[in-house]
Amino acid sequence: MTWTLVSLLDTPPQAWRNGGGQTRELLAWPSVAGWRVRMSVAEVASAGPFSRFDGIERWFAVLDGAGVELTVHGGKHRLTAASEPFRFDGAAAVECALVDGPTRDFNLMAPPGCARLHRVRGELAVTPSAECLAAVYAHSCSAQVAFGAERLGIPAHHLAWRTLHGGERGNVSGADALWIEATP
Repeated sequence: MTWTLVSLLDTPPQAWRNGGGQTRELLAWPSVAGWRVRMSVAEVASAGPFSRFDGIERWFAVLDGAGVELTVHGGKHRLTAASEPFRFDGAAAVECALVDGPTRDFNLMAPPGCARLHRVRGELAVTPSAECLAAVYAHSCSAQVAFGAERLGIPAHHLAWRTLHGGERGNVSGADALWIEATP
């Protein structure tokens, strides 16, 4: 199977109902109407609440900007582009405050316990234990992914995805990338 590339810049933005930003949906899998896994990049222009997604676990990673402070269940979490991705319950009431201006953020949504999101700054060895949907998002610069003899260069601002069999060994390298793994 080959990797599918999705360009952030070729993905039309969707304005939020509350007017606080816009989202570019990179992947809704297996379908837009019946997704189990959703990956998107959001441009957050102003403070406000996050949309609720009952029965969904969310992962959030700041890509650009000074960062955000998320209030989840009364706890405050300050996140920047240097922070590890943050995981929280999609049903939680979440308030977002901008640290110093707009941010661009990566969002991963999936059923609880079915997905992982890792920041890659250098090299990351990966071996999914079960069949999964795997993806790499290259943000500000290109990244590479390799599984066996299969190698792919991923341009900046692109998501590459495909399904993998359990036990396949690979690695992801890049200075500013994300590794995503989700079980069906």
